[in-house]
Amino acid sequence: MRIYRIWGGRGVGLEQKATMPPKRSTPKILHRAGELRKEPTPAEAKLWAYLRLFREDGIHFRKQHAIGPYITDFCAPRKKLIIELDGSQHLEQEKHDEERTKYLESQGYKVIRFWNNDVMNNMESVILAINYALEERS
Repeated sequence: MRIYRIWGGRGVGLEQKATMPPKRSTPKILHRAGELRKEPTPAEAKLWAYLRLFREDGIHFRKQHAIGPYITDFCAPRKKLIIELDGSQHLEQEKHDEERTKYLESQGYKVIRFWNNDVMNNMESVILAINYALEERS
Protein backbone atom coordinates (compact mmCIF):
# COMPACT_ATOMS: atom_id res chain seq x y z
CA MET A 1 0.00 0.00 0.00
CA ARG A 2 1.33 3.42 -0.89
CA ILE A 3 0.80 6.65 0.97
CA TYR A 4 0.35 9.71 -1.20
CA ARG A 5 0.77 13.28 -0.05
CA ILE A 6 -1.92 15.53 -1.43
CA TRP A 7 -1.25 19.24 -1.19
CA GLY A 8 -4.12 21.35 -0.02
CA GLY A 9 -4.35 25.11 -0.09
CA ARG A 10 -1.82 27.28 1.77
CA GLY A 11 0.86 24.63 1.86
CA VAL A 12 -1.08 22.18 3.99
CA GLY A 13 -0.29 18.57 3.09
CA LEU A 14 -2.70 15.72 3.66
CA GLU A 15 -1.70 12.09 3.59
CA GLN A 16 -4.04 9.49 2.16
CA LYS A 17 -3.65 5.77 1.83
CA ALA A 18 -4.33 4.52 -1.67
CA THR A 19 -5.20 0.93 -2.38
CA MET A 20 -5.52 -0.74 -5.72
CA PRO A 21 -9.00 -1.92 -6.65
CA PRO A 22 -9.42 -5.70 -6.69
CA LYS A 23 -8.50 -7.34 -9.96
CA ARG A 24 -11.35 -8.43 -12.20
CA SER A 25 -9.69 -11.70 -13.12
CA THR A 26 -6.39 -13.54 -13.43
CA PRO A 27 -3.75 -12.62 -16.04
CA LYS A 28 -4.35 -15.97 -17.76
CA ILE A 29 -8.11 -15.32 -18.14
CA LEU A 30 -7.50 -11.73 -19.28
CA HIS A 31 -5.05 -12.97 -21.93
CA ARG A 32 -7.55 -15.56 -23.16
CA ALA A 33 -10.25 -12.87 -23.40
CA GLY A 34 -7.91 -10.84 -25.61
CA GLU A 35 -7.42 -13.83 -27.89
CA LEU A 36 -11.18 -14.42 -28.16
CA ARG A 37 -11.74 -10.75 -29.08
CA LYS A 38 -9.63 -11.26 -32.19
CA GLU A 39 -11.69 -14.21 -33.47
CA PRO A 40 -15.41 -13.50 -33.05
CA THR A 41 -18.03 -15.94 -34.29
CA PRO A 42 -20.31 -14.64 -37.09
CA ALA A 43 -23.12 -14.13 -34.55
CA GLU A 44 -20.81 -12.21 -32.18
CA ALA A 45 -19.58 -9.97 -35.00
CA LYS A 46 -23.13 -9.20 -36.11
CA LEU A 47 -24.39 -8.42 -32.60
CA TRP A 48 -21.30 -6.31 -31.82
CA ALA A 49 -22.11 -4.04 -34.76
CA TYR A 50 -25.51 -3.33 -33.17
CA LEU A 51 -24.24 -3.06 -29.58
CA ARG A 52 -21.78 -0.35 -30.61
CA LEU A 53 -24.77 1.83 -31.57
CA PHE A 54 -25.78 1.97 -27.90
CA ARG A 55 -22.77 4.26 -27.29
CA GLU A 56 -24.85 7.14 -28.63
CA ASP A 57 -27.05 6.65 -25.54
CA GLY A 58 -24.06 6.47 -23.19
CA ILE A 59 -24.16 2.68 -22.81
CA HIS A 60 -20.80 1.06 -23.44
CA PHE A 61 -20.52 -2.66 -24.07
CA ARG A 62 -17.29 -4.60 -23.91
CA LYS A 63 -16.76 -7.80 -25.83
CA GLN A 64 -15.14 -10.87 -24.29
CA HIS A 65 -15.04 -9.23 -20.88
CA ALA A 66 -13.40 -11.22 -18.07
CA ILE A 67 -15.16 -11.34 -14.70
CA GLY A 68 -13.63 -13.65 -12.12
CA PRO A 69 -12.98 -17.06 -13.66
CA TYR A 70 -15.34 -16.43 -16.62
CA ILE A 71 -15.23 -14.59 -19.93
CA THR A 72 -18.54 -13.09 -20.98
CA ASP A 73 -19.46 -12.54 -24.61
CA PHE A 74 -20.67 -8.95 -24.06
CA CYS A 75 -20.87 -6.86 -20.92
CA ALA A 76 -22.13 -3.36 -20.10
CA PRO A 77 -20.25 -2.90 -16.80
CA ARG A 78 -22.00 0.30 -15.71
CA LYS A 79 -25.41 -1.27 -16.30
CA LYS A 80 -24.28 -4.62 -14.85
CA LEU A 81 -25.72 -6.41 -17.89
CA ILE A 82 -24.18 -9.43 -19.58
CA ILE A 83 -25.24 -10.82 -22.95
CA GLU A 84 -24.31 -14.40 -23.78
CA LEU A 85 -24.65 -16.03 -27.19
CA ASP A 86 -25.20 -19.76 -27.23
CA GLY A 87 -24.44 -22.13 -30.06
CA SER A 88 -25.17 -25.83 -30.27
CA GLN A 89 -22.27 -26.66 -27.88
CA HIS A 90 -24.27 -25.10 -25.04
CA LEU A 91 -26.80 -27.93 -25.21
CA GLU A 92 -24.14 -30.19 -23.72
CA GLN A 93 -22.85 -27.76 -21.08
CA GLU A 94 -26.09 -26.62 -19.46
CA LYS A 95 -24.82 -27.30 -15.91
CA HIS A 96 -21.67 -25.24 -16.53
CA ASP A 97 -23.77 -22.37 -17.91
CA GLU A 98 -25.99 -22.49 -14.79
CA GLU A 99 -22.97 -22.29 -12.46
CA ARG A 100 -21.52 -19.45 -14.51
CA THR A 101 -24.81 -17.52 -14.44
CA LYS A 102 -25.12 -17.99 -10.66
CA TYR A 103 -21.60 -16.65 -10.15
CA LEU A 104 -22.18 -13.62 -12.39
CA GLU A 105 -25.51 -12.87 -10.70
CA SER A 106 -23.78 -13.09 -7.31
CA GLN A 107 -21.51 -10.31 -8.58
CA GLY A 108 -24.56 -8.13 -9.28
CA TYR A 109 -24.94 -8.78 -13.01
CA LYS A 110 -28.07 -9.67 -14.94
CA VAL A 111 -27.37 -12.31 -17.60
CA ILE A 112 -29.47 -12.62 -20.75
CA ARG A 113 -28.92 -15.35 -23.34
CA PHE A 114 -29.68 -15.65 -27.02
CA TRP A 115 -29.16 -18.47 -29.48
CA ASN A 116 -26.77 -17.70 -32.34
CA ASN A 117 -29.63 -18.55 -34.70
CA ASP A 118 -31.75 -15.74 -33.19
CA VAL A 119 -28.96 -13.20 -33.69
CA MET A 120 -28.45 -14.27 -37.30
CA ASN A 121 -32.15 -14.45 -38.26
CA ASN A 122 -34.17 -12.36 -35.81
CA MET A 123 -32.03 -9.39 -34.78
CA GLU A 124 -35.01 -7.10 -34.20
CA SER A 125 -36.32 -9.31 -31.36
CA VAL A 126 -32.82 -9.60 -29.86
CA ILE A 127 -32.38 -5.81 -29.80
CA LEU A 128 -35.84 -5.35 -28.27
CA ALA A 129 -34.97 -7.81 -25.49
CA ILE A 130 -31.67 -6.02 -24.84
CA ASN A 131 -33.45 -2.65 -24.70
CA TYR A 132 -35.94 -4.10 -22.21
CA ALA A 133 -33.13 -5.49 -20.02
CA LEU A 134 -31.33 -2.12 -20.11
CA GLU A 135 -34.49 -0.30 -19.05
CA GLU A 136 -34.86 -2.72 -16.12
CA ARG A 137 -31.28 -1.89 -15.04
CA SER A 138 -31.86 1.89 -15.04
